[in-house]
Amino acid sequence: MTGRVVTWLVIAVCSVLLLCSGLFSAVFVGGGAGVPAGCYLPADPSASASNPPVDLTPPAGGFDPVGDWNSEQVGNAATIVTVGIRLSVPPRGWVIAVATAMQESHLVNLPNLGEANDHDSLGLFQQRPSQGWGSQDQLMNPVYASTKFYQALLRIESWQAMPLTDAAQAVQKSAYPDAYTKWEDDATTLVGTVGSSGERAMSVDLERCPSNCPAILSKTDSVDSSTTPSRDAQLCEWVAPVDAPIVSGFRTAERPGHDGVDLGAARGTPIRVASSGRVLVVQCNITPASYGCDRDGSPLTPGCGWYTDVQHADQVITRYCHMLSRPAVVEGQQVVAGQVIGYVGSSGHSSGPHLHFEVHLHGDRGPSGAVDAVRFMADRAPIGRPSAG
Repeated sequence: MTGRVVTWLVIAVCSVLLLCSGLFSAVFVGGGAGVPAGCYLPADPSASASNPPVDLTPPAGGFDPVGDWNSEQVGNAATIVTVGIRLSVPPRGWVIAVATAMQESHLVNLPNLGEANDHDSLGLFQQRPSQGWGSQDQLMNPVYASTKFYQALLRIESWQAMPLTDAAQAVQKSAYPDAYTKWEDDATTLVGTVGSSGERAMSVDLERCPSNCPAILSKTDSVDSSTTPSRDAQLCEWVAPVDAPIVSGFRTAERPGHDGVDLGAARGTPIRVASSGRVLVVQCNITPASYGCDRDGSPLTPGCGWYTDVQHADQVITRYCHMLSRPAVVEGQQVVAGQVIGYVGSSGHSSGPHLHFEVHLHGDRGPSGAVDAVRFMADRAPIGRPSAG
């Protein structure tokens, strides 16, 4: 990751916001009294799909290539991410948008290609004037095209819980609905590159989210073309994996070998990765192995069931157990904070649906590396709301 891309992204975002104080890292939060200091997204009723206030000045000499993606393609990805930030879209939305543009245009702002054109499709997302996306000139503007994509995405109910290809297809209505999924890893990596200083892979280069910063995924699904983007969405480095009460704590007197905390979420609740990083393990862990993880376990079937481990910055590892089905990620995949990685179930050693959540330090995935997840998350993204009882 180079400084030029980072510099461009910071200029592009913060030139339309208040300048961030302190170090290069910034946290983008909504306005209002009592909000932590940082780089604010002001309420701007003048912002619209046709004229969102985004500075698209590229860095001197252009963008550095990233992997197989050239300078032009990286610049278009940076534009998509910057517009997502401006509209308070959670990072998962940036990945969906970039993956969609990868499939539709290979991240090239395509004009009308004459006989080779697919109907009247144009631009990064191959949107069509005849389908109401906008005029030809508008759709050739990457900011306009990105804004229209996000507005359509945010109108889709539960889009953040969908597999990437389903969310993209719900917007695009493509003749090839499964085509988007192959770009998820590339899109996640590229989003992390244009949004990170490179010091910590996939960190999106943000300060630690203060304890009074609301969850990353709050109240963004009401945004549409006729409203001002929600100011309630927060971009935090850590998020709670589920919103649920604690039903069993860390190494209690009754369970001294319990290396995590059990969060009593309902079956099918989306599980969100607590911070950005790389997937280490995706596995069915149960004894006997022949029992399998695609059904409920019991207190008599030892093991984590369907589970995944994720490596984060500073050698922190998080673990998510008892998933309903195979996790929605693969080993080696880069993930963004708040991304859905699976769903709450009761596989493995379990007496009912819940998420068993662990935090390990020093890169140690064993019991000696485990720490109390409630204490660890307390000043990052607190977990374990009070029980209704």
